[in-house]
Amino acid sequence: MSDPSRRTLPRAQIARRRLTAAAGWSLAAAAFGILALAMIHILGLTFVRGLAALGPRILTRNTEGTGGGLHNAIVGTFALSLGALLLVAPLGVTVGIYLSEFGHGRFAALVRFLSDVLVGVPSIVLGYFGYITLVLKFGWRFSLAAGAVTLAILMLPYVVRTTEQALRRVPVALREAAYALGGNDRQVVLRILLRAAAPGVLTGLLLALTLATGETAPLLYTAGWSNYVWSGRLIHQPVAYLTYVIWSFIGEPFRSAHRLAYAAAFLIVIFILLINGVTRFALARFFGESR
Repeated sequence: MSDPSRRTLPRAQIARRRLTAAAGWSLAAAAFGILALAMIHILGLTFVRGLAALGPRILTRNTEGTGGGLHNAIVGTFALSLGALLLVAPLGVTVGIYLSEFGHGRFAALVRFLSDVLVGVPSIVLGYFGYITLVLKFGWRFSLAAGAVTLAILMLPYVVRTTEQALRRVPVALREAAYALGGNDRQVVLRILLRAAAPGVLTGLLLALTLATGETAPLLYTAGWSNYVWSGRLIHQPVAYLTYVIWSFIGEPFRSAHRLAYAAAFLIVIFILLINGVTRFALARFFGESR
């Protein structure tokens, strides 16, 4: 008996499949082209108008109503992003290590489930949660601490899952060799596995940082807004940030407000590109990674 899997398909059916595949690829290419053109248009508009709006006065002056500069917002964005990263990095990497190397029971499954759920929670809901707990319940008011903690909660599931996946990609033979040489759990994880998985872990931190940098909704409820430069106080003082300028000023009927909004958008794009460039350089320099 002939093998049914080796039967030759009729030419009409082959032609129909080829036509269907060509139509599918054509639609996918057209959709990608539309999205690419939209992205190029947005980035081009941001770069052209943002560069035209930039100047020494915008970078060195604080915001004054719907005019002035962005010095206070630049400092606030940097402080919020750095604070959130410092909070989430040790916790997220530690939880990722636990899930990858030691988490095999129900508790680990619960942590993974909660991490996946947290990814799908809208950022504005996290902002409202931060407002209820940090701003009102703890009495921090609008402040850097409230904004940084909320951003850290937003970033946490991305750091946890990317760290876990990066560690799982490390070959089992490397673990076995490390234990065979007499290493304990702490030595194997810190000296062997984390170094091997460092590119993936850093990529996860980068992804989380770029997502947090572009957020507005959580900060509206937790960081507030200030026309002054952050003075160093963690609580009881609102903080300025660039995304608020984009969200608020672009709807104002003033040319000065629009200039600040485009300048803020340009600075955020440059900041994200700079993070990507520095991270890629660090990966290539210290870990021999080109991606």
